[in-house]
Amino acid sequence: MEQFAPIAIFLFVLFVLLGTGVWVGLALLGVAFVGMELFTSRPPGDAMITTIWTASSSWTLTALPLFIWMGEILYRTRLSEDMFRGLSPWTAKLPGGLVHTNIIGCAVFAAVSGSSAATLTTVGKMSIPELRKRDYPEHMVIGTLAGAATLGLMIPPSLTLIVYGVTINESIAKLFMAGVFPGLILALMFMGYVAIVSQVSSSFSPKPEPPMTFGERVANSRFLIPVICLIILVIGSMYLGFATATEAAAFGVLGSLALAAVQGSLNWSTFVESLMGATRTSAMIAFILAGAAFLSLSMGFTGLPRGLADFIGSMELTRFELLMALLVFYIVLGCFLDGISSVVLTMAVVEPMIRQAGIDLIWFGIFVVVVIEMAQITPPIGFNLFVLQGMTNHEMNYIAKAALPMFAIMVLMVFVLIWFPDLATWLPENVNLRAGG
Repeated sequence: MEQFAPIAIFLFVLFVLLGTGVWVGLALLGVAFVGMELFTSRPPGDAMITTIWTASSSWTLTALPLFIWMGEILYRTRLSEDMFRGLSPWTAKLPGGLVHTNIIGCAVFAAVSGSSAATLTTVGKMSIPELRKRDYPEHMVIGTLAGAATLGLMIPPSLTLIVYGVTINESIAKLFMAGVFPGLILALMFMGYVAIVSQVSSSFSPKPEPPMTFGERVANSRFLIPVICLIILVIGSMYLGFATATEAAAFGVLGSLALAAVQGSLNWSTFVESLMGATRTSAMIAFILAGAAFLSLSMGFTGLPRGLADFIGSMELTRFELLMALLVFYIVLGCFLDGISSVVLTMAVVEPMIRQAGIDLIWFGIFVVVVIEMAQITPPIGFNLFVLQGMTNHEMNYIAKAALPMFAIMVLMVFVLIWFPDLATWLPENVNLRAGG
């Protein structure tokens, strides 16, 4: 096949650059530059400047730094403590007890953060000491936290869905809506696993919680009011058609600043720290997106994406076989790249295949996010594993082993999505949204 030569060159240059420790964004730019020099007559410098400017000046992309800033602000508030105090009275009597606060807390924070790492650190800094104090099995505490934190990639607002939407020019608001039901079902599957293990495992014998009356539980629920209000402000404004994703992100920043001010955790120091943290993360992601845009242009000149799509089409794979091939592909890729890099690096090649196979791009976005969630907890580059290692001082192998059941549940979730595609497509198709990002 004549496309093998450019594929081999692209992959060789990419792995050489990544292997030498070059930033992912620079590596993508380097591969694209080499491709333009070898396979086109167009000056690569001119093409790079034009492409990077076009990719970076997208209005839809404005939502990304705003949601990141919102998560940075909330990370510096008492939100995790308040969530634990509000949730623990209700989860204590469930099979599995307070381990469920890891999952529900991650799901709730995911709805105002969008970042897996921010979700993990915010919920973990409160729940790990509290669950250890009550003698919950360490592997359950670590494993559920590692797995549930990935809900930050699925439950809107999701940074990965924003990047996916910008990359394939799809509605961010529709992608957010598509992630609601799958995210909630994945959280319920995690909770079901905890409930089953708590009943069959002999090591699951935590200290019982002191009894509380119904009135005391309701009183403790007041600590959940701020985060619920913030969720309604951000997500509700989009789903009710009042705001685009970018406008909702701006509402979220204002709401999180107000929440931090009310809690007394907003001062000049925390404001600057949150702003600088958001700036660093946003710049990193924007750099990766710029590199990926230039790489997509370079590969487009070679005809590589269309050639691969035609090649795969000639193999006459069924939709299921194609999805299984992509499932394995993204799992392997996730062992070496973070989720956002995986999306932007592959979409130029994968998108034509998906369109040719007649697969809904909104649905495929959720499929990709579930698979990329697995990458967060797979060694050697699983980012959640590194975060947990820093928080708990456990060996990487121990954390990865504890997270393995969560990985298996995510694989099962992929098949649930394939069997019931309406889980991802019903909301976007049936709820009226404002146009734009």
